[in-house]
Amino acid sequence: MPMFTETLFLVLVLLFAVFMLTMLAQKLKISYPIFLVIAGLGISFIPGIPKVEIEPEMIFLIFLPPLLYESAWYTSWNDFWKWKRPIGMLAFGLVFFTSIIVAYISSSMIPGFTLAMGFLLGGIISPPDAVAANSVLKNIKIPKRLTAVLEGESLINDASSLIVFRFALAAILSGQFSMQQAVGQFFLAAGMGIVIGLAIAHIVYVVHRFLPTTPSIDAALTLMTPYFMYIGAEHFHFSGVMAVVSGGLFLSYRSHEIFAHSNSRIQAVGVWATLAFVLNGLVFILIGLELPVIMESLGDYSIGQAINYGLIISVIIIVIRLLYVILIAYVPAWLGNRKRADPVNPLWKGPVIVGWAGMRGVVSLASALSIPLLMNNGEAFPHRSLILFITFVVILVTLVFQGLTLPLVIRWTKIKEIDDFPPEGEQEAGIRLRLIQVSLKRLEEKFAKEVRENELVGFLKEQMESDQSIENQRLESLECDTIRKEELEFYNSILMDLYAVQRKELHLLRKENRYSDEEIRKQESQLDLDEAKIN
Repeated sequence: MPMFTETLFLVLVLLFAVFMLTMLAQKLKISYPIFLVIAGLGISFIPGIPKVEIEPEMIFLIFLPPLLYESAWYTSWNDFWKWKRPIGMLAFGLVFFTSIIVAYISSSMIPGFTLAMGFLLGGIISPPDAVAANSVLKNIKIPKRLTAVLEGESLINDASSLIVFRFALAAILSGQFSMQQAVGQFFLAAGMGIVIGLAIAHIVYVVHRFLPTTPSIDAALTLMTPYFMYIGAEHFHFSGVMAVVSGGLFLSYRSHEIFAHSNSRIQAVGVWATLAFVLNGLVFILIGLELPVIMESLGDYSIGQAINYGLIISVIIIVIRLLYVILIAYVPAWLGNRKRADPVNPLWKGPVIVGWAGMRGVVSLASALSIPLLMNNGEAFPHRSLILFITFVVILVTLVFQGLTLPLVIRWTKIKEIDDFPPEGEQEAGIRLRLIQVSLKRLEEKFAKEVRENELVGFLKEQMESDQSIENQRLESLECDTIRKEELEFYNSILMDLYAVQRKELHLLRKENRYSDEEIRKQESQLDLDEAKIN
């Protein structure tokens, strides 16, 4: 079998395994990234299983840009800007603080481990993984501000950690390091990455906005955009991560202008949901499958020694994050710059959850794997295998231990919504009511004559008035007692039953061959949208 065919077959088998394991994880109610890592680890020890080696360039180039772009697209710019201070202190301050502590402790603990190697290890293991945290938190209610902070941190902490990693790697390879030069290069790389990302985002915006694109072209362009941003910035040795994040946030903020057709938005959302799931699933199962390769390369270190180092450093970074997050929450309160939380939500609850949601993942592993095998003088890179193994242990401990216990920590804190938001159902009904009201006002102001003279326009107004009445009743039901809510749920169940009957009827119409498949598919799509409103 040709090499390409073997590789393709292996990828397809891995994808099928990801789908099966994800469904099993849902049955067991375990976050799928955690379950995939454990499953990959178990699969890797089955006799006869081919060894899987991950190319770091593949992670950085193929996986990282779209995953970052998808996270940026679904991040609220308003929330990101509102909580920019804690996000910045976590994404930059905590990454640098963690790198420094890890550098000094590891260099003093591990024989022959220099301070530069300690900074290299710190840069690798300092950024938490966004996908793992989001997956764990998906089905758990926590205050929206905590979600916004965690999402914002995960967007830009990869940039700061990769910059620390690259400077430390350059110092080891060249034997020279200048703090002043490193700081200047950091701001240059991050700043120019943002500039390049925004420049490409503006070009893409113009194409979407002013050229006659189709839904398929729009969806394809959204797939190409993060790669343009990342490759463009990296080509000039600037931060590709910052380019993708900044460009993604800009285009997300302008998304209502970009997609002229509703079909473009629907198609793009479907494409991205599938792509993100496939890439995330592959990445996490590959992490588990990589262990045998890492163990074989340990060399002079015993498994016991390497595990011991990995566990100590894992505990250190968990404690560092908890202490740092609690500190930045309490210091402003101690200084009188902020009121303490109410008795329902004491100030410690939010920091404990944010501090415990520090699972490491794919960026850490890809950074460790990208360490070169040889130095500039041709000698083997010192302690490379140990750094790889420690990184894997840190990922395993934080992802599995913290990931599995995070829901328990959230339930233990009994944290409530901090910000004064109505329940989600009330917000949805309120938004729909506002949209109907503004539409009715538009009809009255601009199309009053058509409403009187055109039957179809008159029917449209009646339909919207009926919808307005339904939404008003729905809003009242949500604000009233449980009985009214049960009535609303029963009403929705009747609608779902009617939609099911309509689907069967469409199937019969297709068999009768009285109408074209195209028109039947249009009605099926409309039923999909109607069901989505309820779900």
